[in-house]
Amino acid sequence: MVWVPLLLVACVVAGVGCARLCRATLAAGRPGRGGTEGTGGADGFHGTAAELTVGEAAYLAGGPLRVTDLTLVAMHRERRLLLAHTGWATVVDSPGHRDDALERAVIGAIGAGGQSPIPVVRPVVAAADSVRLLAERLVDRGLAVSAAGHREIEAGLRTVRTGFLLSLALGTMSTLLAPAAERAPVLAGFALPLVASGLCLLIGRIEVYPYTRWASPAGQRLLAGLSSADPLTALATRGPGVLEPELRAALRSRS
Repeated sequence: MVWVPLLLVACVVAGVGCARLCRATLAAGRPGRGGTEGTGGADGFHGTAAELTVGEAAYLAGGPLRVTDLTLVAMHRERRLLLAHTGWATVVDSPGHRDDALERAVIGAIGAGGQSPIPVVRPVVAAADSVRLLAERLVDRGLAVSAAGHREIEAGLRTVRTGFLLSLALGTMSTLLAPAAERAPVLAGFALPLVASGLCLLIGRIEVYPYTRWASPAGQRLLAGLSSADPLTALATRGPGVLEPELRAALRSRS
């Protein structure tokens, strides 16, 4: 009966992993202190849906860099910024008079010279306070997963996966070492942690992986309801792949 302690270890590890993943998933979808009311709107983009601005949709679909790309393209289309296919951004008309924190962040990242490589500008804008505040509003409304929540979900998935593999390894070893008469109860015993952790992994893939790294289930439902007819909305939800070749080249430049 040496397999019994091994079975207990497998059950404990599988149980801890399943409980941790369930708790993390529930916490990620729970609204923060701000509830789900209001639209924010301080990002300077409006009109995608009653509950999301284009900037908020960009964050939920692609995070801070997607918000940055949206801002750059919006400024380019309004002829306040020139995005060259060579990968440089040039200020054409400074929006310093506008009450738009994201555009001010872009101008600040480009610098006093009025021209800068886009790969240098993108991470600076993505780390700006205006993007951080946009993310905090979405987290408070329960539409985005916080950085801590995302880490907890990933840790939960790793723990469940470890529990599944451990149960499989210990079950195989116990079955091979047990006398032939005891193999049936060994298989039946280790089936419990295997099935539990396997189902938890399956549910985790169904409930977690369809959502972006940034959006909670509630946020993803709002994203799914947006139309891509508007070019900026399409960029926000689907990424730079929807842009014309020159702008795609500008944003994907590495130099």
